[in-house]
Amino acid sequence: MGAPYSDALGMLEIDPDRRLNHSPGHALVQIRYSYIHPSDKLNAKGLFPTTTFPRIPGRDYSRIVVDIASDREEAKSWIGKEVYGSSGSGLGYIMDGPHAQYCLIPEKALVEKPSSLSLLQAATVGVPYATALLTLHSAQVRKEDIVLVLGATGAVGSAAVKIAKAMGCQTVLGAARHADSNPDILLESEDVATILQPRIPILTNDHGVDVVIDTVGDIGLMGAAIKQLAVGGRYTWIAAPRGDVSKELTFDIFQAYRKAIHLVGCNSNLPTMAEVADQLPWLARWFDKGVLEVADDSAFTKVALEDAIEKGYMAAGGRIVIEIV
Repeated sequence: MGAPYSDALGMLEIDPDRRLNHSPGHALVQIRYSYIHPSDKLNAKGLFPTTTFPRIPGRDYSRIVVDIASDREEAKSWIGKEVYGSSGSGLGYIMDGPHAQYCLIPEKALVEKPSSLSLLQAATVGVPYATALLTLHSAQVRKEDIVLVLGATGAVGSAAVKIAKAMGCQTVLGAARHADSNPDILLESEDVATILQPRIPILTNDHGVDVVIDTVGDIGLMGAAIKQLAVGGRYTWIAAPRGDVSKELTFDIFQAYRKAIHLVGCNSNLPTMAEVADQLPWLARWFDKGVLEVADDSAFTKVALEDAIEKGYMAAGGRIVIEIV
């Protein structure tokens, strides 16, 4: 974890009121829970080019608005409300994030917490669910579409499966490398083309896949999955190989134009916080209707703010959420 982060973690506990006085249009949110995403760890290592240092990390959060820098009655009505939210291109990148006792949130980005979610659950859904919704909207998914989610057991992938079903898609297929998750397609071999080629026609009655949501970012898997697109198929992806490996993809442009396929890259760090906030009410309605579910509080490991570096950022794997009491 970079020195700028280790120095800044929890900085807002020093004098939050002073910062609010210099931030018109922002609310002061007292943080109770804030999830530590894999992207937070990568960001802490300096792997996101838009991040400015020093910077308090964190993207997702939940608790309560305690003050707001506005004299408008509509704005003041937020005080005392439980809220949740996510970063977009702001928190943790160019604005201090919620891995602290308090966080400044633009008024336009405030969203009430869904009543069906606990405060802890609400602090874990922003990044994965908003990103999954972004990919599905970018793919212009329709109810009649056959949707294939690559990496269906990951945070974003599993959210994409749930949201596609909430949207009314009747056939949502999941592909993953772990047998214990019982995916529709088990990617048990490195030669993924030989796995997808026979399975997709069987699972789609020879129609092919209308939409692919790729959360893996593997070039070989991407090339194989593109071949399984139906006429008018859309392929959206949110990841790419990391490190010193090839990131170039080769595909048959003749077949691509004959089938009129669309390839759409999705960067969840581009939308503003307000744009992300516009998406969260969609999720809230599905949560409250029970068509979207989140893991129970017991599925997460809670760590104190003062232990967040050692037991959170430096820990391998796990569902870790910072709890501030």
